[in-house]
Amino acid sequence: MARFDEIQATFWAGGDYGVQPPLTDETVREAERVLGVTLPSALLDLLRVQNGGTVAADHDAFPTSRPTSWSKDHVAFDALMGIGGLEQVTSLRDTPYLVKEWGLPSPIVLLSGDGHCWIGLDYRVCGPEGDPSVTWFDTELDTELTLASDFRTFVEKLTAASSFDLDPGASTTN
Repeated sequence: MARFDEIQATFWAGGDYGVQPPLTDETVREAERVLGVTLPSALLDLLRVQNGGTVAADHDAFPTSRPTSWSKDHVAFDALMGIGGLEQVTSLRDTPYLVKEWGLPSPIVLLSGDGHCWIGLDYRVCGPEGDPSVTWFDTELDTELTLASDFRTFVEKLTAASSFDLDPGASTTN
């Protein structure tokens, strides 16, 4: 397992898709006010390098202990939302709307997803100023799976999606 500070240097794929303007202390304070939580310092460290966007291929999947609707052994994490207000770009600040729209539990902060499945910071146990776990939410099946006890651990366990067998029929026997 790689250390967080090593991953931080190679986390982003580059490009401008999903990237918000550079993160400022004022942007963070406003986001925390809107969200009603304190964001993890490890998340803010990544967003200070690049404020959202596409995750590098070496870090675009998280191994799971049980199957999900996505895969038998992992979930995708190919993008991380930044903090900002650019039109047409989803932001962490959109979480209150998205939680309501998709019937998700609260308090959480969505990090990545498409509506049917989300990965988010889960503040339900730790409270708004605590260190949230990272959880997978499937809105269609109304299921969830805790992925990591905190954001730093989540990032350190990310791996390449290409390391998984992506052929859904490969695990069946004939």
